[in-house]
Amino acid sequence: MHPVPPPHRTRYIQTELGFHERLFVAVLTSKATLNTLAVAVNKTVGHHFTHLLYFTGLRNAKVPHGLALVHHGDERPVWLMYETMRYIHQHFGGDFDWFFIMQDDTYAQAQQIKTLVSHLSINQDVYLGRAEEFIGGDEQTHYCHGGFGYLLSRSLLFKLSPFLDSCRNEILSVRPDEWLGRCLVDFLGISCVSQHQGQYYRSFELAKNADPEKETGEEFWGAMVVHPVAEATLMYRLHKQFSRIELDRTYQEIQQLQVQIQNLTALLPNGEAGPTWPVGINAPFVPRSRFEVLSWDYFTEQHLFSCHSGAPKCDLAGASKADVADIIQAALQQLNQRYQPQLRFHKRQLLNGYRRFDPTRGMEYTLDLLLEAVTQKGHRRLLAKRVSLLRPLSKAEIIPMPYVTEATRVQLVLPVAVQEADFVSSFLDTFAVNVLDTHDNAGLSLLFIYDPYSAQRVTQMDVFAGVKAMVAELEKRYVEVRVPWISIRMEAPSQVKLMDIISKKHPVDTLFFLTSVWTEVNLDVLNRCRMNAISGWQVFFPVHFQEFNPVLAFQGEQSATSPSTDFLRDGHFDRHVFAEACFYNADYMAARAKLAADTLGQEEALEDLEVLDLFLRHSELHLFRAAEPGLIQKYALRSCNSHLSEELYHRCVLSNLQGLASRSHLAIALFEQEQGNST
Repeated sequence: MHPVPPPHRTRYIQTELGFHERLFVAVLTSKATLNTLAVAVNKTVGHHFTHLLYFTGLRNAKVPHGLALVHHGDERPVWLMYETMRYIHQHFGGDFDWFFIMQDDTYAQAQQIKTLVSHLSINQDVYLGRAEEFIGGDEQTHYCHGGFGYLLSRSLLFKLSPFLDSCRNEILSVRPDEWLGRCLVDFLGISCVSQHQGQYYRSFELAKNADPEKETGEEFWGAMVVHPVAEATLMYRLHKQFSRIELDRTYQEIQQLQVQIQNLTALLPNGEAGPTWPVGINAPFVPRSRFEVLSWDYFTEQHLFSCHSGAPKCDLAGASKADVADIIQAALQQLNQRYQPQLRFHKRQLLNGYRRFDPTRGMEYTLDLLLEAVTQKGHRRLLAKRVSLLRPLSKAEIIPMPYVTEATRVQLVLPVAVQEADFVSSFLDTFAVNVLDTHDNAGLSLLFIYDPYSAQRVTQMDVFAGVKAMVAELEKRYVEVRVPWISIRMEAPSQVKLMDIISKKHPVDTLFFLTSVWTEVNLDVLNRCRMNAISGWQVFFPVHFQEFNPVLAFQGEQSATSPSTDFLRDGHFDRHVFAEACFYNADYMAARAKLAADTLGQEEALEDLEVLDLFLRHSELHLFRAAEPGLIQKYALRSCNSHLSEELYHRCVLSNLQGLASRSHLAIALFEQEQGNST
């Protein structure tokens, strides 16, 4: 007996269950239009069609960026059509329900094409497009004009494929669309139709030298495809016009829905008080405590009074300036639409401006405007008016991200300065319990940073002798573990200089976790490091939770050693420190090479540079900065190195000050001190 082979299972369950994608789009292009019209098609509709492929008869053509191109090697139009149909059947015939064939001088409204195929049955032989009569042929049979594109169903493509060779040999035609139509009529008896199952294939023939902005007829507005498009600029103008038409339709639908919602409010339990403004948008966020209150940012046309740098006032520039100008213009437009023709408003000045971001609905604005109102008779008057506006959040989209796993090995890098040596024992104990005892796939490397004075006395008294003994004891307890360490002499420790040393000693695919002696490493933090650091895509800078000084935070009401039911209560997320970072060695080396090229090898540029600045200024990777609740640090007064740059030293001091206690704790401490002094 022969052994029964194991059953073959498909890679994806949708293949095994016979599921198909909805639509495949093929674009026929040529040597003359590959770099112009084909690129224009790709820029206007390429992001709407998920499966789009270009076909050409050229050999070894230079492919424009972003185009998926198939070379057939023969520029004869009929031969190109034959090879394209054969290629589609062989490679995609079993994966899609519908096939849309178009030329690169055709503008297609992608959304309407997708809507059309979603309303058609996939179990019928369909040849749908702009029906044209054959030259000198029967008036009862038609072919689909290739310039306006056409749809073929999967069942029809499968029935056509056995006859493609016969059609190539027996049917003579100059036009490829007519050749395909004659092939379908002669061998399958299928003629082109312009409507099927109540769905119409609407097309528009664009006149020579036509201006898309001046086309206002219903035939143009309702067209799914437009042909001929003579040049790429005309393609972009058509796309702009149809986008404007679609936007106007959307606004009309929104207004109609808002009217319907308002008409239904009388039937609700709350009556007309039920719906919120704007109608159809989520209600404003309701804070559950004073810590969740969303703050308003005050601005004028020249200044912003909530600055990222912490300054009380800064110039309004960049995206914020454009945002304010746009919202003022929108407010004027809405006022004029509401009060015309009786009144027309002109802006004189923005008196006050307020904005806040509501995560449930979007950006809210309140503007106090000084307006000049002009009547129909020409009378003018200044008045102040307050308006409220909302820039709602659009539809949430899932950003595609590369695949990562939690099995990647993490290499922890721990720099230790002289003044930090006393804290290493606590770090090693936590590392042993949370990582080594659980056999997690992680390693540890230490960097001992000697200042010039300690380096001179290292033979008489090594300040890191105790730490090195603890490392040796750890390696003796865990036989399979090795914790390498490197001694460095450096007056002002620079993260980039430290990583230069470590980077050369590890493979390029190493995942580094740059940490500090106060970090308590656990499995959750390591896994989030693995998931959020993506090679060639993203680096991760977690924000640790810094506990307050227990002497000030508890004030006798609770022991500093007793556990709190809310483990994130007595502290804050320290956004001034960038000591923790997760990134791949390959990404670091690429950014470091770009830094060397940008600074022409000037070593002084590394003195004040942190790893965050390296990736921010000299890399195209995403920088992910987020609060990490699992990264908790006990209170400790950091020693700020006076040899650091002014910015780094200021951040260190500010971190120490804000890490003392909350404002309420500090207020109680001051009050008790004053009470003690008074007695």
